[in-house]
Amino acid sequence: MNAPARVPAVSEDTYPVEWTGRQATVTLPEHVDVSNADEIREELLSVINRGATALIVDMTATASCDHAGAEAVARAYRRAIASGTQLRLVLTAHIVRRVLGVNGLDRLIPMYPSLEAAVAAGGPDATAPVTPKPGGPHPAQLRKSDAAVPGEEQA
Repeated sequence: MNAPARVPAVSEDTYPVEWTGRQATVTLPEHVDVSNADEIREELLSVINRGATALIVDMTATASCDHAGAEAVARAYRRAIASGTQLRLVLTAHIVRRVLGVNGLDRLIPMYPSLEAAVAAGGPDATAPVTPKPGGPHPAQLRKSDAAVPGEEQA
């Protein structure tokens, strides 16, 4: 059986996005930091809002990530939980994994050593698990404002 073709999304995306069915892969740059964290957050949220059932964040080229970058990933995680989107990270740099671990994201978001492993972890119609990983906060403990849809009134 042939694997679904990976088709690049339209060029309006800030970071490369490839769709396979309803599974999207966003490729992040070498440095994820305060200089680009807002754009990365918005790109990830936009892909989730477009109906992705699975979002793979490809950080294989990412050599450094600061707190702002980790917070962008955390915001995407909260939106993914609220939207029923499965979020998966692909990373190879130990320092990036360590920074994400400071926020506990290593216990919440599945992390893979290769894009192939992340893709194989679930099909395009995969949905987010309802229970968090052991040791991580329950999704209900996360700020609800981070899962809100843009344009909606915040309480």
